[in-house]
Amino acid sequence: MATRTTSVQKATRVVPLKRLSVSDADARAVAAFTLGTLGLLAGNIFLGPAAIVLSITAFKHRTSRPGLATTAILLGLADLAVLAILIVRDGTVSWAF
Repeated sequence: MATRTTSVQKATRVVPLKRLSVSDADARAVAAFTLGTLGLLAGNIFLGPAAIVLSITAFKHRTSRPGLATTAILLGLADLAVLAILIVRDGTVSWAF
C-alpha cells in the first residue's frame, strides 16, 4: 500500500531565509533609528516596537552599523517607556496638551 502525501505535510517544508546584503542590513539599521526617533514624538505604540524589530533584524543580517542599530534598540525601549509613563500618568496612550 502506497503512502499518500497530504497538502498539510507539503506545507510544512522549511524554506531558508534569503541572505541580505550588507547595504540592506544597514538600511534596516537606519530605518530603525529613524522610527525610534520619531516614536519619541508621536506614535510610540507602533514605532517603538517597529524600531526594535528592525534593529534586531539588522543585527541578524550583520550590519556594518552596529552602533546605530544599538541606539535604535535603546530608542525603541525609550518609546515604550514613554508610552508606559503616559498610560500611568494620564490613563491614555496619547499626548495630552
